Amino acid sequence: MGKLTTHVLDTVAGRPGRGMRLALYRLDGAERTLLAETQTNDDGRVDRPLLEGEALSRGTFELIFQVGHYFRLQGTDLGNPPFLDEVPIRFAIEDATSHYHVPLLVSPFAYSTYRGS
Repeated sequence: MGKLTTHVLDTVAGRPGRGMRLALYRLDGAERTLLAETQTNDDGRVDRPLLEGEALSRGTFELIFQVGHYFRLQGTDLGNPPFLDEVPIRFAIEDATSHYHVPLLVSPFAYSTYRGS
């Protein structure tokens, strides 16, 4: 059974990014549909898959991480406006029977991601 998961690593502190808000959208051309809104737990993960089983299908998706909000809660001076506020990660699902893991490694000034498993 396929599923979509994520986690956040705060690379400044070297620990999981707990309490980061995020939203998942499905993109169909110009149409954008909100599928889930959640936040990360103490381990920097969401408590359950963002999508799984029949809810996971081929297509284009976007995860939007509320990075600015997260770092403000940590007491980080981000400037005004912050260099990074919302970080969108757009990706495609080709095989709905696979596990897609889309992590975010982030600081106030840089981020990276990859397809994990």
